[in-house]
Formats: sequence, C-alpha cells, structure tokens
Amino acid sequence: MLRTIQGTPVPAVGFGTWELVGDDTFPGVMAALELGYRHVDTAQVYENEAEVGRALADSGLDRDEIFLTTKVWNDRLTPDGIRESTRESLEKLRTDHVDLLLVHWPVRLDDLEANLAAFVELQEAGATSHIGVSNFTPAMLDRALEIAPLFALQVEHHAYLAQPRLLEMCARHDLLFTAYSPLARGQLLKDPAVVAIARERDATPAQVLLRWILDEDEHTAVIPKATARERIAENLAAADVELTPGDHDVLAALDRDLRTVDPDWAPTWSR
Repeated sequence: MLRTIQGTPVPAVGFGTWELVGDDTFPGVMAALELGYRHVDTAQVYENEAEVGRALADSGLDRDEIFLTTKVWNDRLTPDGIRESTRESLEKLRTDHVDLLLVHWPVRLDDLEANLAAFVELQEAGATSHIGVSNFTPAMLDRALEIAPLFALQVEHHAYLAQPRLLEMCARHDLLFTAYSPLARGQLLKDPAVVAIARERDATPAQVLLRWILDEDEHTAVIPKATARERIAENLAAADVELTPGDHDVLAALDRDLRTVDPDWAPTWSR
C-alpha cells in the first residue's frame, strides 16, 4: 500500500525502531526488509542508526527502494547542531541522504524560523529529500507551515487518541500523517471492542488497529515496532485486512484523548 504525498510515493506501513536497541535492531530491520517493508523510521536519539544502516547495506536492496526517516533531537536544535546531527546520522546510516528529516520535538520554538531554514538548506544540498516535524500541535504546525515547505507530520495516534485537527490539516496541506505508537504501546490490544472485531475479521487486534488508521485518510501511514519475525510480518499484513463502516465507528468511539508518550517537557497539547 502506497501513499502519494506531493507527488512522492511512500509505503503506508513502515517499520518503527523506537526502543529497538542492542542485539534486536539489526535482525529486526533485516527481517522487516526481507518480509517486504520499504519504509524504515529511526532517529538520532534512538541510538540505533548504525545498526539500521548496517541492515540497509547488508539487505542488498537499492537505496532508492527504501523510504528512510530520521530525526534531529532536542539538544541539537540550533542551525549548526542540525547540520552536524544530520551529518552524523548519514554517516551512521551509510547513506548520502535520507528521504525524510524531522524536527523530533517542538522545543526551542523561539528559534523555529532559523532551525527550519537549516532543514531547508540540508534539503537543497541533497542531504534529505523532504523535511517535516514531529509532535507538533495544530498551532505549532500552522506556524511551521508558514516558514518552510513541509512534507510530513509524525505524532502519536491510535484509537485512544484521535487527533482529528491534525489529520484534517495534513489532508488539506497534502502532508504525510505518520502515526507512531499506533497500538497505544500495547494498551489497545486487549480492548474488548478491538478483540471482537479481530475475531470477526479473522485478523489480529494489531492488524485491526493498524488498518483502522490506514483507512482514516489517504495521507496516513503507520510505523509499528516489533521484534519477533512473526509480529513484523503480522503488522505488514494489516494492509490486507478489510474493515466495515461499522468497525470504523466502533473503533472511533474508543477515543479517550489518551497519550502514552507525554514527557514533562512536551508541549501543551491543547494549543
């Protein structure tokens, strides 16, 4: 399943690597690539870019076959820090460019214009094909869109956290809306409503939850993490699950504005 964003095709089901560390990273990414994933998400702060890069190199796949995302962490959000962080990421990832470079969190917003200018500079230099932001509120995203030509927004999103305003903004501006923690860090897997739908559709709860997000809009993508090969394959196969309008309604009704990723320094989400 592909999304076409601003003319660029992006695989809708990606392989997330947050909290995939140590000995799990390389075999996890290798398994994902062998199973057919062509969208891989990492970040400087995950401390696994080198292992991701090794897997990409050892896979034998052409670099152009992979949509690769990484992110600049909070302590590097100055123009010079952004440039140096990106240089380090490219070296670890064993590539001359990523497909998407994101501001990981909306901190140091007083410097947003200068920092996004550095992202644009890197894009123009060929270090990244596209730029975007992560964890931005609607107001912050509006401001960022006034400054730079964004391609994507990445945020926590699942059936317990609806994000309707951000979904609408991404559709209106033709941005990729990438949902991280799409299973609410596992909390949704045992929800009775999810389990019932999975049983009826001959699918797993994870597949139902991922497919629901994919069905929300033509701009949505998901980046679930898994370590076991069986689970990695299961998540990718979510694209083959079919849900009914009634299933969609039941899942949409689960929204409780629940954030499973909410550090003390995160933005005021209601803005």
